[in-house]
Amino acid sequence: MKSRRIKRIMAERFDVLFEGLSEESSLKILLSDPRDLPNPVDKYMAATRLAACSSDESLQGLISAVDLDPEDLFNRITRRKAIEALGRRKNAQALDCLFKALEFDDEPSVINAADSITQISAPLTDSQCESLLKALKGSDPQKRAVIQAHTRLGLKSGTSFIQTLIHDENPLISGAARAFCARVEGDLDQLKPLIPQLHDLQAGRRRSAVIDLGDSGDINMLQYLIRSAVSMPLRAKSAFQLVDPTKKAEVPEEHINTITTLLQDDPRSLAMRDEWLSQQDPIEIENNLQHRDEGKQYGAALSLLKMPKSQQIEIIDGIRARLWSDYGANYLLTSLIGLACIHEREELIKTSLAETLPQYAKSRVAAAWGCLKLDLTDQLDLLKEISTSSQWVPLRWSCLQVLHNFS
Repeated sequence: MKSRRIKRIMAERFDVLFEGLSEESSLKILLSDPRDLPNPVDKYMAATRLAACSSDESLQGLISAVDLDPEDLFNRITRRKAIEALGRRKNAQALDCLFKALEFDDEPSVINAADSITQISAPLTDSQCESLLKALKGSDPQKRAVIQAHTRLGLKSGTSFIQTLIHDENPLISGAARAFCARVEGDLDQLKPLIPQLHDLQAGRRRSAVIDLGDSGDINMLQYLIRSAVSMPLRAKSAFQLVDPTKKAEVPEEHINTITTLLQDDPRSLAMRDEWLSQQDPIEIENNLQHRDEGKQYGAALSLLKMPKSQQIEIIDGIRARLWSDYGANYLLTSLIGLACIHEREELIKTSLAETLPQYAKSRVAAAWGCLKLDLTDQLDLLKEISTSSQWVPLRWSCLQVLHNFS
C-alpha cells in the first residue's frame, strides 16, 4: 500500500527513470509478444513511459494494452501498468476499458483501475456507478481502494453498503468507510476513532489513518494528523488536501504555522511512543534511521538531536559515508543538520537543495528549511527557482515560505 501512495506523491520519478525510451519505441514494445523481446521487462517499462506522453496514439496504445492476454506474466504486469498509466493521462476516453478492468480476476489491476477512475474524475453514468459498487465485493485491499474511489469522487451510490463497514474488524476498511461517511454524508463524528489510530504501534494503521483523515475533508483533523509518526510526504499529502485542495501552493493564514510545523518535520513535535526511542548508541541510531517503521526512524532522530554537537557530527559523518545515496537516510540527515543548526555541515544542506532527482524531493524540503535555520542567503537564487519550477506543492510552498522569512 505504501508503495502505491509514494508513486502518487512522486510520479515524476518514473519519467526520469524511463526517459531514454522514445514514444515510438515504447508503443512498439508495449503490444509486442513478450517472447519476441530480448528483455520482456521492457513491456511494462514502456507502459509507464507512455503515461508521460500526450498524443492520442499513445493513449490508444495504453487502452489496447488493457486487453493483453494475462496468462503471460509479462503481459499481466504490463496490463496493470497500462491501467495505472491511464490514470495519469486523466483522459475520459479510457473510462470504458477501466470499468472493464474492474471485472478482471487480478486484484492489482482492479485496484489500479479504481485509482485511475478516481484520477480521471469525470462524471459517471448510473451503470458505471453500479460497476464500481460491485467491485466493493472483493478482497480487503480492493475494497479499500474502491471505498476511496467513492469518497474522492463523492459518489452517494455506495452509501448504504459502505456505511455497514465502519465497524469492520480491519481498520483499513473501517477507516476508509469513516472517511466516506464524513466527506460524502457529512457525518464527522465517525472520524473520532481514527485519532488514536494515528499513534498505533503498527505503522500501516498509522499511515492509513493519515490517508483517511486527508480524504475526510474535515479541516479539524489537521492538528492531529500532522503529529503522527509516518513519513512527512504522506502527512503533507493529506494536510494539503485539507488546506489547499486546488494545489495552488496557497495555504490560508490560520493554517500556515501548522503546515510549517509539519514540513519542518521536527521529531520533537511528533507524538512518540516509548517503543520507538533509541538508546544513544551510534549503531542503534544508524540501524533505526533505516528502519521500515517511521516511528523507529523518528525515534532515532530524536535521540541524535539530544546528543552533544560533537557526537551528532560524528554520527552524521559516519552515516553519510555509508548511506548518503539512500534517499531515506539522505532526507533524515539533511533534516537533522538543519534542526540541530550544525553549521559545520551546511554544505550538505546545499548539496541536497541542488539535487534534482524526484526521489530526493523531500530532502529538498528539509534543505529549504535548513537554509532558513542556518541563514544560507547564498541559496536564495536556487530557492526562488525551485519555488516557481517544482511540481510538488509541499516543496514549492516551503521555498516560498523560506523566501518570505528571508525578506
